[in-house]
Amino acid sequence: MMRTLFLQAPSFDGYDGGAGARYQMKREVKSFWYPTWLAQPAALVEGSKLIDAPAHDLSWDDIKHEADDRDLVILHTSTPSFGQDVRTAELLKARNPRLMIGMIGAKVAVESQKALEASAAIDFVARNEFDFTIKDVADGMPLAEVQGISWRDADGAIVHNRDRAVIEDMDSLPFVSPIYKRDLTIEKYFGGYLKHPYVSFYTGRGCKSRCTFCLWPQTVGGHNYRTRSIGHVIEEVKYVLAEMPQVKEIFFDDDTLTDNGPRVEELARALGALGFGRPGFGVSWSCNAKANVPHATLKVLRENGLRLLLVGYESGNQKILHNIKKGLRVDVARQFTKDCHALGIVIHGTFILGLPGETLETIEETIEYAKEINPHTIQVSLAAPYPGTFLFKQAVENDWFDGTDHLLTDGGNQIAQLSYPHLPAKVIFDKVEEFYKRFYFRPRKIGAIVGEMVRDFDMMKRRLREGVEFFDFLRRRKEAA
Repeated sequence: MMRTLFLQAPSFDGYDGGAGARYQMKREVKSFWYPTWLAQPAALVEGSKLIDAPAHDLSWDDIKHEADDRDLVILHTSTPSFGQDVRTAELLKARNPRLMIGMIGAKVAVESQKALEASAAIDFVARNEFDFTIKDVADGMPLAEVQGISWRDADGAIVHNRDRAVIEDMDSLPFVSPIYKRDLTIEKYFGGYLKHPYVSFYTGRGCKSRCTFCLWPQTVGGHNYRTRSIGHVIEEVKYVLAEMPQVKEIFFDDDTLTDNGPRVEELARALGALGFGRPGFGVSWSCNAKANVPHATLKVLRENGLRLLLVGYESGNQKILHNIKKGLRVDVARQFTKDCHALGIVIHGTFILGLPGETLETIEETIEYAKEINPHTIQVSLAAPYPGTFLFKQAVENDWFDGTDHLLTDGGNQIAQLSYPHLPAKVIFDKVEEFYKRFYFRPRKIGAIVGEMVRDFDMMKRRLREGVEFFDFLRRRKEAA
């Protein structure tokens, strides 16, 4: 067994680039997702260690010594962070030339040749689903025999091995929560809409939806939703409750947990049997959801401890939802949101500006729609054409952008990549700030936030901190414009 380090490398200050992050960038308020896709293979490799440098505010000087007694380093990378991650790989190799260095992540899964050509410090990259791929490498299997990798042989030639089959038995994967407990400080992980501290993990992989912009199903996870057994999930929940008593919320990070109604109801009832939803039980749960869950299912989830749903509305314009193959009707999403409000389910709504078909009129329509349905909190992102997605291919073919991988400013803030003849990138960029201001700076919303703060002193401290961070976010956007 090779002595293995799993590394989310140092990057921009405050940069959320972990493999659990939907968008790799700085957030409006301090936010870090767990590096679940690194923790999973780490759980398979005996004696490994996981370092998530950005979340723990670690610099190169803080972590460089970790390479001295290792045989293998696995770096998670992404399109925005790739240049910095290559630099880290080169520093690691210079410090310890004996190291084997591999990269994982959507970026190298779809651009394996290009990634290896970027630097001789990278010995191999793992394509697609990589958990057991990395275990094979760590077990000492010759690279020529490892399925699912592209690698550089002794002569420097790049070789692409045959693909690895996706995992069908999801219960064959060990829990990630013990890796969190062993190697991470969970208080370092924040979500603006989640209770703190929280823990997140997956109950399954893949998403049947075909959203053109969504990175993970089109690159690593696939469109076949493969799930763990309910019993397996509940055992990990029990581990969290017993071993991480400070946790106040468990977030199930499946792309859309609610797509399988009977299964999510079964999971909810199993959570209810543990005490979720009972008065005095101090832990809640939350998950991603599509805005089409029927009232009957929502009621079961709420009665068994569901607190919050993270919902991707994306746009309030039906034609744009059709353009991005969202598979969602605006009127259905509107009724879903009313049902959640009536049941007391909190919603964090996400929206994207600059998708195909966007105009000034559709942006206005989406802002008014967000105000009407009134999620508790929102995130507004710019359309990001990641390599490997249909949106990337569509944008290049239509000259909406130049195909570069520069998605962030030098400081780690997202930029508007897509530009249309009738709607230039700068206008789209500026509309994000307007969206936030018009949503949050309303008497109704301000009153709700102040009321929340008055009722809960911890929430008051948190919201005040987030307020400072939010205004700093607006300041940075002005500087980047």
